[in-house]
Amino acid sequence: MEKIKIKFQRITEKFNEIPLPKYETSGSAGMDIRAALDEPFMLKAGAVGLIPTGLRVEIPEGYEIQVRPRSGLALKHGIGLLNSPGTIDSDYRGEIKIIMFNFSKEDFVINSGERIAQLIVSKVYHAEVVDSDELTETKRGEGGFGHTGKG
Repeated sequence: MEKIKIKFQRITEKFNEIPLPKYETSGSAGMDIRAALDEPFMLKAGAVGLIPTGLRVEIPEGYEIQVRPRSGLALKHGIGLLNSPGTIDSDYRGEIKIIMFNFSKEDFVINSGERIAQLIVSKVYHAEVVDSDELTETKRGEGGFGHTGKG
């Protein structure tokens, strides 16, 4: 398994006790990232919240970090992420903040230090964009949404 170094910087010493993002098991694809809050945050039913992590990151050029929801929060509490997967670009140096959404009918409290999302490190490829008058034909052609059957 290829490993690359990802540098995280704490924005303030106030949240030093909150662990840096980490893989919870040896087979985890994503690192859990935690909320850094001065006080609990009430994410109202049907509402959006921007949750700070107290971290900045340096990602090597040629990589991105994708921000994805945690399955346990989704299943047990109806909590997901908007703009999912979100992307943190290699040249971004601001605080990582997580756009959370409460899909449930119950308010949800987020506490400081709570795992709120997962981060996936991915290789980035840049495409060469070519203006073309024609494209190769395929069996599918212009068949779109659900053209091969139910769903």
